[in-house]
Amino acid sequence: MAIRMDEVWRGGLRYEPSERWIRAYKGDKLVLDTRRPVVVWSEGRTVPQYAFHAEDIDGVDGERFDDPDLAGLVLVPFEAADKWLEEDEVMLGHARDPFARIDTRQSSRHVRIEKNGVLLAESSPPVLLFETGLPTRYYLPKDDVVAPIEDSDRHSICPYKGVASYYTVGGNKDIAWYYPETLPGVEPIKDLVAFWNERVDLAVD
Repeated sequence: MAIRMDEVWRGGLRYEPSERWIRAYKGDKLVLDTRRPVVVWSEGRTVPQYAFHAEDIDGVDGERFDDPDLAGLVLVPFEAADKWLEEDEVMLGHARDPFARIDTRQSSRHVRIEKNGVLLAESSPPVLLFETGLPTRYYLPKDDVVAPIEDSDRHSICPYKGVASYYTVGGNKDIAWYYPETLPGVEPIKDLVAFWNERVDLAVD
């Protein structure tokens, strides 16, 4: 059974109606246009998705729900369209979670990052990024990376921050990333370097 997010989730789907204007294009063709999307959290998925009323879709396929609360709604995969707009801004990656928050804060903490006893970076003016449900990330000036640093051909998309590029540092492939351009709200991390907390030895004073 699907339930609203303001109820206790005891299994099944969670969902939350939205008033955001969502459009999707396949090539030059408008294939989806709605002002009544529904944000859906499916079991087993780590990110939310938008579901749409079938009559607001023209030209893309999706998955219909068995749950009676979501009857008439279609889950359209992000890759089904070439371009997504939320209001007049481009959407990246997946629907934004209306219950998630991202904050950046300038800090004077001392951050030291090692891998197998080798110092990779050390910094005292980091920018801390706090994101709901995820570890705190420490963004450092590139000049504070002391190990050899090389550009990687890897990129990833975050609907909150933008398109990330990766670095290989000290021979550790794709262990760090940065945003050459950022989405509004996270401008302080532009061009700063963050490491995977999970893959390094991180010491923060």
